[in-house]
Amino acid sequence: MQVVHFNRKPRKFGNYSIEGFYAQIREALKDKIEFEVVECPYESNGIFKRVINTIYSAFKQGEINHVTGDVNYLNMFFRKKKSIITILDCGLLYDTKGFANKFYKFFWFTLPIKRASYVVVISQATKNEILKFVKCDPDKIIPIYVSVSNKFTRVDKPFNKEKPVILFIGSAPNKNLKRLIKALEGINCKLEIIGKVPDEEIDLLNDSKVDYNICTGLTEDEVIKKYEECDILSLVSTYEGFGMPIVEANIVGRLVITSNLLSMPEVAGDAALIVNPYNIDEIRNGILKIINDDDYRNELIKNGFENVNRFNINNISEKYFEIYKNIIKQ
Repeated sequence: MQVVHFNRKPRKFGNYSIEGFYAQIREALKDKIEFEVVECPYESNGIFKRVINTIYSAFKQGEINHVTGDVNYLNMFFRKKKSIITILDCGLLYDTKGFANKFYKFFWFTLPIKRASYVVVISQATKNEILKFVKCDPDKIIPIYVSVSNKFTRVDKPFNKEKPVILFIGSAPNKNLKRLIKALEGINCKLEIIGKVPDEEIDLLNDSKVDYNICTGLTEDEVIKKYEECDILSLVSTYEGFGMPIVEANIVGRLVITSNLLSMPEVAGDAALIVNPYNIDEIRNGILKIINDDDYRNELIKNGFENVNRFNINNISEKYFEIYKNIIKQ
């Protein structure tokens, strides 16, 4: 069996963890499947470059062709019965309006889904979202979770009740940094931010007198070190297709506070404190509960170590193997 993974071309700055995930899938299935990786010749910007990417990919088809994420349009000229796409989230449909919204809906969702034999999504919440936007057979959309890099391991440390370090990853508006800053006002803590922070949020940090540190351009190992050094991970986002930091923090053994929206409760289970991300008081009270309640903290950490079993790479890779086998049978 031969499977070709079609990857987007990496941008200079950006989060491309999905490519790392599919590298793990290839490693786990290397004794069962012959894999080839095809990377787009151009970044996915502008119509011309995307057309070239599509034509280039059409000539690279193999026995099974799997577009691994964010460049869904690549399967336009693929053989339908041999085509799979992975859809990470529906964020584009919320972030755009007018013509751009119609363009992305058609070329990133409607047409690629129609042209695919299977559509893999990374959460049930994403499947539910797609079905709101696109009319298609629900059975062709298969939720399969993603796994975490095996570089993340358990690292025990005492919880710093006096001044906990709260890790925050990302800088996009959906990450909800403004409300988190307001929730932390008056709490003795240090906010460790990974990502480029707009001036408006920096001003808010200074006005709120929140102790903070900002890091950009970190390597994966440096990011993992930040997990190990923190006490709490905050992922109180207003939108996430999955919420990988939840599982990463669970593995390391850190407390998690996250949102009650979309995929985040699905991913967290009972291994995080879940709040309404639009309610500043609820975020604040959640953080205070984690800081002050020793028994609750211990319970969350214990649940976190159990939660990560759902994201085991061997179990996940077998689900992909079953899909690939089904396509061969077709």
